Amino acid sequence: MGDDAVTAQLTASAARAWQADPYADALRAGQGPLYLRRRDGRLLPLDVERWCAEPDAADATVLSRCTGPVLDIGCGPGRLVAALAGLGHAALGVDVTPEAVARTVRAGGSALCRSVFDPLPREGGWGTVLLIDGNIGIGGDPAALLRRSAALAAPGGSLLVEVATADVDERVEVHVEDGTGGRGTPFWWARLGTRALCAAARAAGWTPYDTWETTDRHFVHLTRRPVHQPSCT
Repeated sequence: MGDDAVTAQLTASAARAWQADPYADALRAGQGPLYLRRRDGRLLPLDVERWCAEPDAADATVLSRCTGPVLDIGCGPGRLVAALAGLGHAALGVDVTPEAVARTVRAGGSALCRSVFDPLPREGGWGTVLLIDGNIGIGGDPAALLRRSAALAAPGGSLLVEVATADVDERVEVHVEDGTGGRGTPFWWARLGTRALCAAARAAGWTPYDTWETTDRHFVHLTRRPVHQPSCT
């Protein structure tokens, strides 16, 4: 079995975890608290309230860099998809959680309830692919996710990735919990900072184009065509 097939199996396992409470409950309520708890006991807070709100100033910097039709991988409750639709983009969200897809549609966006590793519309034709809110962690295998994103993007297309603020490169087993006893099943997740993301992206056929940070959120712009532009350091 190939590496991408293994990743697809791991992603399917993660999908079952995200579909279950307490994540779906938090999306229904539009608020947390909600965390990813690592096997070592550390908590990674999940910003449900921000996900369920209107796009903020940092999101606006992402929206302004989107060109062509846009695919939002792990769209959550759909704030970016709905905003892009309002700006006139053909935009589609993909998420494994039915409640996330339902919220996206209610917000005025379009979304499908499936894994990024499932067959998707317009494969090889998306002008911009998004991995925001830490979604480079999906499946716990960034290399496979970057290769899949490359297959989805059009020639010359872009990938906009939100990375960790720290210089980190890790794969960890986690589960979702709400801090009051509710918890989901374990799955694998990844966290990458700018340096690690750029290294993995180059190996997957992407070219680092630009980096920026705002309101303590960090982002990387990758492109499928070689360009002579500032790259990640």
